[in-house]
Amino acid sequence: MLILYLFCVFIPIVFTNVLFYNVTTNNVKNQRMKDISRAVEQINIDFRSEVEDAVTISSVFYTDYNLNQILETDYDEPAAYIEAYDTYFRRILNTYPPVYTSIQNIKFYVENPTMLHSGGIGYLSSEMKQTDWYQMLNKQDDAYPIFVRTQQEDLYLKTDTSTAKNTFSIIRAMNYFESKNHWQKYLKIDLKASTIEQIFQNQNLQGNIYLVNDKGDIEFTTDPAVDWRMDSVAYKALEFPKDAIEFQAEYSYVSYLEDWRIIATISEEEVLKDVRQSREFIFVLACLNIFIPTLIILWITRSLNERLVRILRHMKKVKNQNFDTIKQGEYLDEIGQLTSEFNRMTIQVKSLIDDVYVADIQTKSLELERRKAQLNALQSQINPHFLFNALETIRMRSLIKDETETAKIIHNMAKIFRTSLTWGKDRVMVSEEIEFIVCFLEIQKYRFEDRMDYHIDVAPSAKGCPVPKMMFLPFVENASIHGIEPLRHGGKIEVKVEREANELIFTIRDNGIGMNEDKVRQFYGYLDSEEEIGERIGVQNVIYRMKLIYGDRFHLLIESSPGAGTYIRVRVPLE
Repeated sequence: MLILYLFCVFIPIVFTNVLFYNVTTNNVKNQRMKDISRAVEQINIDFRSEVEDAVTISSVFYTDYNLNQILETDYDEPAAYIEAYDTYFRRILNTYPPVYTSIQNIKFYVENPTMLHSGGIGYLSSEMKQTDWYQMLNKQDDAYPIFVRTQQEDLYLKTDTSTAKNTFSIIRAMNYFESKNHWQKYLKIDLKASTIEQIFQNQNLQGNIYLVNDKGDIEFTTDPAVDWRMDSVAYKALEFPKDAIEFQAEYSYVSYLEDWRIIATISEEEVLKDVRQSREFIFVLACLNIFIPTLIILWITRSLNERLVRILRHMKKVKNQNFDTIKQGEYLDEIGQLTSEFNRMTIQVKSLIDDVYVADIQTKSLELERRKAQLNALQSQINPHFLFNALETIRMRSLIKDETETAKIIHNMAKIFRTSLTWGKDRVMVSEEIEFIVCFLEIQKYRFEDRMDYHIDVAPSAKGCPVPKMMFLPFVENASIHGIEPLRHGGKIEVKVEREANELIFTIRDNGIGMNEDKVRQFYGYLDSEEEIGERIGVQNVIYRMKLIYGDRFHLLIESSPGAGTYIRVRVPLE
């Protein structure tokens, strides 16, 4: 199901959405690039239209015979000039500015000394001849106007070269009529700076716009970081971000704007802003396309998986001869049919086992019981009871012959032997366990005579407490055989049993040969190891039984050193 989901749902959806995103991104990006290009082209057209309006007006003045006649006439008296000015000149100067709102000012600069230099008439002085536009006009064909960035009208009279150039002007020589060229005369039409700024402040462009002349210098820009009014700044000298995209619109076949360009620089992030918005939409759509099918597939997969796991679990039960049927609602799909068939099969198998297999097992069990009875009959011939009877006979004969010490030892041996062979009773009282210990110590005392002595102290509250059978005897045996027996002068064993709250404490102390640290660590190792240890299998057996019965509630303490004897304390909980 995971592979099916991965290759049939997840990968196709991701691939489709990535492809859709790339196609949409390219379409949005291309459309945005076209919109920006159109916006730059529109600025180009609007700016050219404003300039052409000024050029059109200049052409009207350039070919106006009466106007050229007024500018060329030598006036004997100021009154004659004023009459000509009021009759014709004033009227034409006031005609165009109201119609062409982009025109800021119209002014004529003349060398004619008989004219009054006011009201649209300026004197072409030597300072004016030092201006950039005058130099440009003298370097080209006088028949065509020039378009330059200039100061406003009377600012040319100032000698301060740091004055900002803050407007654009159309300037041309008034030399259309060859008979009217006695005096130099020039027409200067200033455009409104506010109109130019309004054209370049295009709201559809979230970037910087530059007007670059034919020399590559910036004539106007919306970039606040460029001081274009005071100094000439080359466009190529500017540094732009790496992700900046450049859009250009050039002027061709226009003499006064030849090789001028309008350049817009916009960051790629701004261009792709709409793409980012579409990406968010595509991402949400992709999440929905993945999330909803995933939920449906998980729901179906979970249902199939739970029922298949349930069938598998019951099949394992059948393997262990547990023939429970699957209890669930009826499903009509393939898993539901499989469940129904499994229940039917389980019932049939159970019926067959009950009818055939169990009957066969019962028959074989009877055969085993019969053979076991035969074996018990054979074993009864060598039953250990005849050993007890034999020991008892020897003890009675010893008593008849007044050998009471021998009879006592035989009695103790028979008692220990009988107890060790009867394991049907796993728990004994502390008093019974002490009897086993006393029997063993009496036998050992009979062996060593005066070389061994012992003392047993049992608290009355501990005598009736149940303990595992032969829990303490192996420790006493170990102290006697391995602690006291190697000593020539003999030794003593002290046994003490007491009760503290809900715990039973058994201690044994001897003054035998003792043990070194390695042997002590070996005893402690029995707590974690089940390795056989040869002759000390009795002590190991006790420790192993205590771990099984009491777990971590069983505590063992051993203190011993060579020549100083051994002290052992066993603490077990009362049950």
